[in-house]
Amino acid sequence: MSFSRQGACLCGAIHFTATLDNPDVSACHCSMCRTWGGGPMLVAHGSQAPVFEGAAPAVYRSSEWAERGFCGRCGTHLFYRLTGKDEYFFPVGMLQGAQDWQFSLQVYADERPSWYCFSNQTQQLTGEQIQAMYS
Repeated sequence: MSFSRQGACLCGAIHFTATLDNPDVSACHCSMCRTWGGGPMLVAHGSQAPVFEGAAPAVYRSSEWAERGFCGRCGTHLFYRLTGKDEYFFPVGMLQGAQDWQFSLQVYADERPSWYCFSNQTQQLTGEQIQAMYS
């Protein structure tokens, strides 16, 4: 059951509509996501490219298989995209509108620092497992 949500960067230069596959939220604990955002990245998944209005997002190719989109003016994180499968992950906190989100998955759980822990019961995949899925 897909549904759409709108989002915008902090400065308002970029607005977008994301089509999401379901209300599931995932957390990524990899070192790149923690460096990019200062903590785990909490995302909703979409398998369609978002529709952007206003300025075009800046894009950084962060690995062989992924890129990260952000506002070139204010730096707001807009998406993480798996390039080989054209899958998008959107920071759930920027998606507007009420939704019964369900925290269901943690990836790179083996890289999660010891100083935080979520109490939710979720599926947890290691870095090796997630790389095998998307390689």
